[in-house]
Amino acid sequence: MNTANPQLEGLYLAVAAINRLLVEKGVVSHADIQSALQAAERTVLDEDKPLAVSTSHQKAIAFPIRLLLLANEASEQGTKFCFEDLAREVGRRT
Repeated sequence: MNTANPQLEGLYLAVAAINRLLVEKGVVSHADIQSALQAAERTVLDEDKPLAVSTSHQKAIAFPIRLLLLANEASEQGTKFCFEDLAREVGRRT
């Protein structure tokens, strides 16, 4: 991620914290969050109904979704994470 976007890094970590809190409070499960994020990712990357943007733009849109998916997985496993680790893993998996 471009270092010019620290606000976005903070936003992603805030959403991950809210997701974790929702699970801890019993409002949703990790599986619920996973399912919702996977549906969002499919919408962005759907080859049958492509967005009217370039492939690189689609990947950019999918980045925060994928980062939150990884944060959800880490939270479910009780693993601490930081933005840099999550971003590196998103890049490694794509």
